[in-house]
Amino acid sequence: MKNIKNFSKPGFYSANIILIIFYLYPGSVPGCFLYNDCYIQPQITKNFIISSNHFYAFIIITSLGLFSFHKTKKINFLSIYLFLLSIILELFHIIIPNRRFEMTDLFGNIVGVILVMLVYKIVIRYVKT
Repeated sequence: MKNIKNFSKPGFYSANIILIIFYLYPGSVPGCFLYNDCYIQPQITKNFIISSNHFYAFIIITSLGLFSFHKTKKINFLSIYLFLLSIILELFHIIIPNRRFEMTDLFGNIVGVILVMLVYKIVIRYVKT
């Protein structure tokens, strides 16, 4: 288990860097590679009330973070960091060319973080590890 944790922290940090690059790039990095058009955003699934792509991205990044820092004192800092990151990155879309701020994206980010945090808190409370 310790070997897996040795790989999970660099994975979490790398995923953070990739997420930030994708968010701050004035266009769509996946669209550039998949469709040869940086203005097309690939859609994983249809959006429901919130943006599904953003929801999935923050579920993954939050899960990686919780797995990396499980049973450490940094878990509260991680929670605050991910929550603020989800808001700040979407607010940057106000000033980034070819990007736009959308409330559905912001809610997708926040719900992704909160959902994983809630599940984590429930599991920690009721499952003995």
